[in-house]
Amino acid sequence: MIAPDAQISLMMFSATFVALYVGHQVGDHWAQTHRQAMAKGAPGRAGRLACLDHVITLTLTKLVALALLWLATGWVPSGIAAAVGLALAAVSHYWADRRHTLAALAERIGKGDFYRLGMPESAPTGTGAYALDQSWHLAWLFITALIITGGS
Repeated sequence: MIAPDAQISLMMFSATFVALYVGHQVGDHWAQTHRQAMAKGAPGRAGRLACLDHVITLTLTKLVALALLWLATGWVPSGIAAAVGLALAAVSHYWADRRHTLAALAERIGKGDFYRLGMPESAPTGTGAYALDQSWHLAWLFITALIITGGS
């Protein structure tokens, strides 16, 4: 049998992960502008700024989802844990969305062929690059949820 405190921790972790996942999906697909999506992987200052704009919008979307959870449940995590978790998620998202970074990692670990699978122009969400991108983000959402709930 799980102790009551552990049950609450498991519930809050689960709810936090779901809120982060929803915030991620909305932020990565609905809130991201076409300009951000097209330019965020470009080299130079314009690409870096487009990616930064996207990550700021995405992080705010995640924060809104978390705030709604906190308002609905009355549970408030440590502000420091929430800030650290969201900052880590933002940095990891920026790193992956610059594209050349994730592509290089995929090559290094033998996933380069999978990364290049599909035609980005006709099916950008059906490519190996998209699958690896989203799984990368989900892994960091899991870590973020652990940080936020573990710090409370």
